[in-house]
Amino acid sequence: MAAIGFAFDIYEILVLPLIVRPALLELGPLAPGTPEFNAWVGWLLWVPALAGGIFGLLGGYLTDRFGRRRVLVWSILVYALSALGAGFSTSLPMLLFFRTTTFVGVCVEFVAAVAWLAELFPDPKRREAVIGYTQAFSSLGGLMVTGAYYFAVHYGPMLPSIHGGHEAWRYTLISGLIPAIPLIVIRPFLPESPKWKEKKEAGTLKRPSLAEIFHPALRRTSLVTALMFACSYGAAFGAIQHLPRIVPGLPEVQGLARAAVETAVSQVQTYQELGGLLGRLALAFLAVRIVSRRALLRVFQVPGLILVPLVFLYASVGSLDLLKWGVFVA
Repeated sequence: MAAIGFAFDIYEILVLPLIVRPALLELGPLAPGTPEFNAWVGWLLWVPALAGGIFGLLGGYLTDRFGRRRVLVWSILVYALSALGAGFSTSLPMLLFFRTTTFVGVCVEFVAAVAWLAELFPDPKRREAVIGYTQAFSSLGGLMVTGAYYFAVHYGPMLPSIHGGHEAWRYTLISGLIPAIPLIVIRPFLPESPKWKEKKEAGTLKRPSLAEIFHPALRRTSLVTALMFACSYGAAFGAIQHLPRIVPGLPEVQGLARAAVETAVSQVQTYQELGGLLGRLALAFLAVRIVSRRALLRVFQVPGLILVPLVFLYASVGSLDLLKWGVFVA
């Protein structure tokens, strides 16, 4: 259930780069490359992420107060219904609102799921393996949403019309409801975190202050970790998630019919997610074999410092095949 949850988290996050261009063309209508078009892309990427970060902190509070399992159930409901609402959007502000509530649900669910898993498996080595391998399923979420988009592009005209049309982006957003169904049905029956339950029953449950991680003994670690996360998300939101917008500008893609362009976009996204899956599995495998966390980070950071600039400076303006394999390795 945790693995499906992590897959669904990434499913909901990665749906936006795939659908943002056709959604803006229909709801704007805005022309690609114009300042208004790029501004709305920025709003749709930035506002939900900012809200997700803020509510992720709130999610930590809620999981301590009400339990991990209960928050897992309610967060699934929030972003399942939000995904449905986004698919029926009739304006850009409406789409922005539902994308924001979707992101909020994702971030709260992620916090609750990690805390739940960490407390179900007290042995450190087993805990790292469990968290690592379940999060590897995030890439399956990326593959699923890519497949859903490909299906919607090619078979959308056969599906029931929405607001009088058969736009693939709408069906793809609504498809986010499907993976939520087994989670909504099964999660209420999962065991609560034994550690949380024990403290709750004993009356010793206490939420630590956020300021504690900035005490002198922890300050340096907290600041460096926060900076590393900022850089990681910067690479994701500032570069990788813009690939569906970069692909239509490639020489062999320009001038193709809209369906062919969207097919090329989904192909690049598939290669990206296959690479992500391989990378996450490698991380989970190495996390229990490389004792030093610094050494483990360098295994991925050093190649990344070389590969990411090469992909976005050279492959992204070269050819479709080069970009596919480049983003796979990156």
